[in-house]
Amino acid sequence: MKPYSPSSDENKEPILTVLREVFADTDTVLEIGSGTGQHAAYFAKHLPHLVWQASDVAGSLAGIRMWLDEAALPNVLPPMLLDAADERWLISLVNAVFSANTVHIMAWPQVERMFAGIGNVLRVNGVFALYGPFNYGGAYTSESNARFDAWLKACDPLSGVRDFDALDALAQGQGMSLIKDYAMPANNRTLVWRKV
Repeated sequence: MKPYSPSSDENKEPILTVLREVFADTDTVLEIGSGTGQHAAYFAKHLPHLVWQASDVAGSLAGIRMWLDEAALPNVLPPMLLDAADERWLISLVNAVFSANTVHIMAWPQVERMFAGIGNVLRVNGVFALYGPFNYGGAYTSESNARFDAWLKACDPLSGVRDFDALDALAQGQGMSLIKDYAMPANNRTLVWRKV
């Protein structure tokens, strides 16, 4: 049975609207933390100019394959094993990176390694789009995000909603510059950086 994420179903249309704009001039996308595989199947179908590379840890790959096999799209590569927290990523350079709802379920050192990995594989002028809930100036943007952060920390004290400034500092440290911060439904955002 295919894995299913209700939130992936709910947020796919708003994210697609953003990706149509920010990935209009690119051709290869690495998705980090593909989870169930729903986003990979949906975005690759609706963005046929992209070659989509899904990736995740070993335990998620079988579920991703189910979604991609069912979609049977010509522009989707087999999902690859990639732990974003690894020090070295065995992947060629890519023109774009996408990740949704990942940094708040990682410990901060893992987030740092993820940004370092992206810095290593993203080509100059490449774009990185990151979707999720974020704090600004150390403050929650909504009561629901505050409750979500408390729930995350109860499950894992090292996880939590990340602050935009801290993420932007990591991106800048990897030669990336913020080009857009999109407001999304349900108090989420999509942050988009370009490697310069």
